[in-house]
Amino acid sequence: MNEKDTQTKHIEQSPVGENVDWLLFGFGAFLLLLVVATIVIFPDWSAITIDKLYQNITSRLGVLYVLIAITLLIFLLSVAISKHGNVVLGNTNKLAYSHFSWAAMLFCAGIGASLIYWGATEWTFYYVNPPFGLEPESQEAITWAISYGIFHWGPIGWAFYCLPALALACTYHVKKVPSLRLSAACEPVLKNQTNKWPGRLVDLVFIVGVIGTAATGLGFGTSLVASATTELTGIRDGIGLQSLIIFLATALIALSVYRGLDRGIKLLSNINACLALVLIVFVLLAGPTKFILEMGLVSVGNVIQNFPTMLFWTDPLERGEFVESWTIFYWAWWLAMGPFIGMFVCKISEGRTIRALIFGMLGWGSFGCALFFVVLGNYALSLELEGTYPVIKQATDISPSSAIAGIIALLPLGKFWLIFIALIGLIFMATTYDSASYTIAAGATRSLQGHQHPARWHRVFWAVALGALPTCLLFVGGLRELQTASLVASLPLLGIYIVLGISVVRMLREFSKS
Repeated sequence: MNEKDTQTKHIEQSPVGENVDWLLFGFGAFLLLLVVATIVIFPDWSAITIDKLYQNITSRLGVLYVLIAITLLIFLLSVAISKHGNVVLGNTNKLAYSHFSWAAMLFCAGIGASLIYWGATEWTFYYVNPPFGLEPESQEAITWAISYGIFHWGPIGWAFYCLPALALACTYHVKKVPSLRLSAACEPVLKNQTNKWPGRLVDLVFIVGVIGTAATGLGFGTSLVASATTELTGIRDGIGLQSLIIFLATALIALSVYRGLDRGIKLLSNINACLALVLIVFVLLAGPTKFILEMGLVSVGNVIQNFPTMLFWTDPLERGEFVESWTIFYWAWWLAMGPFIGMFVCKISEGRTIRALIFGMLGWGSFGCALFFVVLGNYALSLELEGTYPVIKQATDISPSSAIAGIIALLPLGKFWLIFIALIGLIFMATTYDSASYTIAAGATRSLQGHQHPARWHRVFWAVALGALPTCLLFVGGLRELQTASLVASLPLLGIYIVLGISVVRMLREFSKS
């Protein structure tokens, strides 16, 4: 065994209670238990309350999310092109991970199975209820329908991930603060309150955000795998099958986080990035290649041409619920996931410059998502327009995941690709939420040196615990309940993002002086 393996083994096998912030651990676990118990005991009341929360947040506070999105993108691009972009994260320019491994872990942690869930069918909802008050199911609605998914999963979303990653990277790699807690990144604003109740509150909000978004993403991934299984085997898609899938995903997540960052999360991410590329290339070549490429150019060109319009549009005349149902939901989802993805990206970004971090996240993340929407979305659109498969009816009347299973089954060797997509969905769920388990454990750990990791039992506990909430939400409802989990989790993070932005500015000024 070499020195690095010995060091890693020693670090992984720390005593059970060592370094754990028991107050944060206890609050987080209690909150999760309280929410799960409430949903199980009072399912009808929970469903009504969830719907009211969704309506109130999107209608009354939606404009705040739009303002944060605009400010965030401008701020990050300004930092990247400034002299501060040359700041190296760490003591050396030697990268901790290769470009491919870094991009694979970034992509797999950042989007999960949700990208497959929406990549093929999100356009159906926009086509039936288009933005800007357009006529539903019109030719113009098609153009916007195939474009808006690329916008929602593009630079704005990845900007929500990037700010916490930048703030934590400045703290952890440049200032050498031995902590991956979100409160540590807020130290330039919180000062000596970081280890007191204001800092604890920041870290608790972070844990709440991860739990809420984990429920959303795991729910989407579970539906995808369940529908592929149903299409393949004929087993009824119900709470029993979905619970089994969550159990399998949770077990895979627990195994991955137990094995650690390099032997678990990195390995799964590299494998799944390759599998996802195989799927995209096959659909492109086996499907209507010319149509996919032509519509892809139209959609990407439409987003580039109308990006400011899409970014600033808030529907003040209330001609529909498009902004509330989709744009606000997505900004809230990305925002709530931001700290946990940011914490994970910070951990794997040693040796990169701030400029490489920002452009890498905004660029590679957006490009990867656009590939899925262009290829899978336009393949599905061609089936609808040709009358080969009723994608819109299946997606809107039953579920997006059942529509995905239907269109995948129509590919050459359809049964094989159903197994393939179920496998990708399962691993995507694992790669996203083993990262979530890792970062919750890191956030509830008092200190972590450069090559240290949270205790194994701590990571495995959160891996298992994260599977409970999506199971309950799927039990009481469906899409709306899963969306609301992210909305509620994101609300307190709005203020924390402002604090993170101010903290980054102060740290960059400090780096310039030194």
